[in-house]
Amino acid sequence: MFNPLYAMVFNLFLYFPEDKREYIPAVISLSIFMILAVITFIIILKVNKKQLSKAHQMEEQIRKNMENK
Repeated sequence: MFNPLYAMVFNLFLYFPEDKREYIPAVISLSIFMILAVITFIIILKVNKKQLSKAHQMEEQIRKNMENK
């Protein structure tokens, strides 16, 4: 079942320019955001490792305190 309304709606969002130079700003902005996303992911992983080590230290302290009682 093909509904012409669907084709009309999809044509609103699809745009393929004849001049391929119009893709350059989109590629540049996509590259910038992808690089920032990777950097953010790396920072989150580093913070996670620090928090994990602190959590292990706190867990060991709690276990030692429980054993001493």
